[in-house]
Amino acid sequence: MSGVVPTAPEQPAGEMENQTKPPDPRPDAPPEYSSHFVPGPPGTTVPPDAGYPGGLPMAYYSPQQPGTFPSYQPIGGTHPVCYQPGKYPVPSQPVPVTWMPGPTPMANCPPGLEYLVQLDNIHVLQHFEPLEMMTHFETNNRYDIKNNSDQMVYIVTEDTDDFTRNAYRTLRPFVLRVTDCMGREIMTMQRPFRCTCCCFCCPSARQELEVQCPPGVTLGFVAEHWNLCRAVYSIQNEKKENMMRVRGPCSTYGCGSDSVFEVKSLDGVSNIGSIIRKWNGLLSAMADADHFDIHFPLDLDVKMKAMIFGACFLIDFMYFERSPPQPSR
Repeated sequence: MSGVVPTAPEQPAGEMENQTKPPDPRPDAPPEYSSHFVPGPPGTTVPPDAGYPGGLPMAYYSPQQPGTFPSYQPIGGTHPVCYQPGKYPVPSQPVPVTWMPGPTPMANCPPGLEYLVQLDNIHVLQHFEPLEMMTHFETNNRYDIKNNSDQMVYIVTEDTDDFTRNAYRTLRPFVLRVTDCMGREIMTMQRPFRCTCCCFCCPSARQELEVQCPPGVTLGFVAEHWNLCRAVYSIQNEKKENMMRVRGPCSTYGCGSDSVFEVKSLDGVSNIGSIIRKWNGLLSAMADADHFDIHFPLDLDVKMKAMIFGACFLIDFMYFERSPPQPSR
């Protein structure tokens, strides 16, 4: 047995590694972690499911790319997303506009005026334009026409170019387009330019508004009459024959009270209706956000209802449209 060399007893692999590793030079270094992982026998290869790309669900990221995370992709499901009340407010959405139910076409009624046949009172609400107050730039006027049930009847939009609006201000010629719930233009109102430099009693200096319904077909005119104390208008048919009169208050710039424009017969005896400019507090004094109430008999001819409706806008431009203050030079 002289040729046999004695050897040291075999030691486990884990103890050999511990003996061969040099001590950690860092003070108070944590001990090395050993998972004692023993690999098992290889198993059969299972193909990934069709719904999981790369063999992983969409809610997980691939371990081969530890630095990347998947972007959120909303997945449609049957369960709604719930939030704690008052904790996560719902995003603001535009409030749906409730329109007045569309009536059926009627004989001897211009198309689009069937709404007025059913009404004896409408509200004209001008849109408030804060940008106009801040920039002193005159913008196109917009109005909402509603009934007593707060249902939308018409939308009125001014169609005037920027130069004309800002050069002539309240004296500007304008075109107002009246649209219904389908966006169809059912009425047009046109105001020509009238010079106010000449004598105030001259007929060429008096304001006038033409109402067309349908657009291109003259329905009538609203003509201003000279009066020393108050606003006076005549409502005329398509032949410029006087049908009614509008008589305003002595002071249309009343502060703190409504301004009432009475619609009367030609002899001034019968009271037919009224156009009332409502007082809205400081908003009426400082901004163009007027509110008008128009009253007329339910059985009044629908064409005359449309003419009273048109007279409201001429009154608004002449007495209640305020030009933004011009910068001092």
